[in-house]
Amino acid sequence: MDDRASTLAACESRVRICRKCGLAETRTTTVFGEGNPAAELMFIGEGPCRREDLTGRPFVGRAGELLTRIIENGMGVPRSSVYIANLVKCRPTVDMKKERDRPPDPSEIEACTPYLDEQITIVKPRVIVALGSPAAKFLLKTSRGISQIRGTWGEYRGIPVMPTYHPSFLLRQAGDQAVVKRQVWEDMKQVLQKLGWPIPAVRKGE
Repeated sequence: MDDRASTLAACESRVRICRKCGLAETRTTTVFGEGNPAAELMFIGEGPCRREDLTGRPFVGRAGELLTRIIENGMGVPRSSVYIANLVKCRPTVDMKKERDRPPDPSEIEACTPYLDEQITIVKPRVIVALGSPAAKFLLKTSRGISQIRGTWGEYRGIPVMPTYHPSFLLRQAGDQAVVKRQVWEDMKQVLQKLGWPIPAVRKGE
């Protein structure tokens, strides 16, 4: 694991000074990824939001707090035991004021793909969870929306990929939130089964 951690650190040092795309002009800091360097399970989202851009850590805003609950309260494993990253390592914004986020565009994803591929190669996860449509479309090379493909296995470079809704999508739901949460839980149960991990009984309210 020490070798993987040091290799990831070397990759992160290259990301920190990367200027391959325009996001380097508007970022506060790069957001490389975090977690167990030898994780069996890897989560991949689309890109950092404002809080991640300020802290340099992935999934630490409201969506990140929900992802942590999914991992720890739902799947029954510590967040630190998995690895979490994004397609792009800098925050995609709609203007220089960095007031609103947007999905990364194809050129930004292309610029960051070598870094993501290096992370996957180093960590060697047994399963990847694609969080949201941009991540799922990129990893599964599809144009279909997340509502059409969630819960259905695909693969990326030979690794099984489970596409599911991004936590931020769950937060935006009103009347349908319970339905969407149940769908995400069904997806996570498939992930647990694929890994051969026990499926916990979900506590009321989770």
